[in-house]
Amino acid sequence: MITTDWNGGIEVDECLAADIKEIAAIKALKDHPNLLVFPHSFTEYDEGFGERCICTFDEEEKKIYTNNIVGFIGKNKAQLTIRSRFTKNLDEKNDEDFFLHYMLQKVFGVHIFDMKHTTSKEKVFDFSLYLFPHFLKKALRQGVYREYQTRHYNDANVRGTIEVNRHLRVNMPFAGNIAYRTREYLHDNDTTQLIRHTIEHIRCHKWGGNILSCDAETKDFVSQITQVTESYQKSQRQTIINRNLKPVRHSLYTEYEPLRKLCLQILRHEHLKYGQKKDEIYGVLFDSAWLWEEYLGIVLKESFNHYLKGRGKRWKLFDRGQQIVPDYISKKGSVVADAKYIPLDGFDSTGNDEKATAIYYKTITYMYRFNSKIGLLLYPLSNHDTEIIKSYRILETEGQVIKVGFPIPKSSSTFAEFSEIMKYNETIYVDNCKKYIN
Repeated sequence: MITTDWNGGIEVDECLAADIKEIAAIKALKDHPNLLVFPHSFTEYDEGFGERCICTFDEEEKKIYTNNIVGFIGKNKAQLTIRSRFTKNLDEKNDEDFFLHYMLQKVFGVHIFDMKHTTSKEKVFDFSLYLFPHFLKKALRQGVYREYQTRHYNDANVRGTIEVNRHLRVNMPFAGNIAYRTREYLHDNDTTQLIRHTIEHIRCHKWGGNILSCDAETKDFVSQITQVTESYQKSQRQTIINRNLKPVRHSLYTEYEPLRKLCLQILRHEHLKYGQKKDEIYGVLFDSAWLWEEYLGIVLKESFNHYLKGRGKRWKLFDRGQQIVPDYISKKGSVVADAKYIPLDGFDSTGNDEKATAIYYKTITYMYRFNSKIGLLLYPLSNHDTEIIKSYRILETEGQVIKVGFPIPKSSSTFAEFSEIMKYNETIYVDNCKKYIN
């Protein structure tokens, strides 16, 4: 089944309804080992992501209603692909979701759109492969992972605890060697071994060489992992997978946990493809709101500081309690801006819709807190007949809430054409936002 985000409702095949209904709630999905969810940590993006669902299932109508979640998820025979609402083709044989691919390229630095997908399960694997360099670099920038490991030796240079039973078993009659063990702080450990096994697995893929050498930094980190994992043995792959089922919890190596999950996804691909367990959930999901915010952070980086929710700086709203994090604050002046992926061109200030009203209230709160006369709402424009810039003056004040739409191309026949139009639109968009900065 293929649909889009914010679809307005689509009927579900009766025989798939039970599985679709079960995979709808996202809160339970973070614990499934064959499911990748971006952002990896729900606390990293605190807009209620962990409380939302992939889609809402209407029991009476037997319809699903989508929101901000895109990607692919499957269970048994039920396979649900959610593309961005800006895709021009919902044909299963054609993946022309240029907008999603473009944002992924910008945010993750990958070129997954070059892949020709054959099946939904293959698509999961494709995503995983092409995301590997991004997460490898984020992790290795924190240094090569080290942890204490127990090592067993049998020689004459005793430097640890003698293992009497093993010594008696292997060194009789005595010839000078002594069996002993040590605790060493090593780079060669279960975590780096998992990464090494993933690297070797990718090398065997027809695009593997390009993936592992996509840039100088990736090549260097691949080389570092290869050098420190001297004990690597291909025959130990399943053992290494089993040793890495628990999350990585280390204050110095926080980026290794997302990498661990990705490595397991890649290494389990064959199992997933050729006979996954009954009722097992698998797939790749992206929170489009998070992706759109990250994308705009890159586009507007010269003029606006981008603040990450759940990490980094926070501001108190009152003298105690409540803290807030605006998406962006201008580097000059004090213009605040909020990224909105929802179809904001469908929300007007004149309506009484509670959700629409809350959108404006939140921006006004940021304006008041940061003593700003301008609050920007930044959203992808789906209806090109809608005004790109629309201003709302706050009565009896000098404040303005301004919606700035980003036109998303709809008529492009190739990704290259789409990209060129997007680059041009980015330039215009930056200028549209900059003119409100003092």
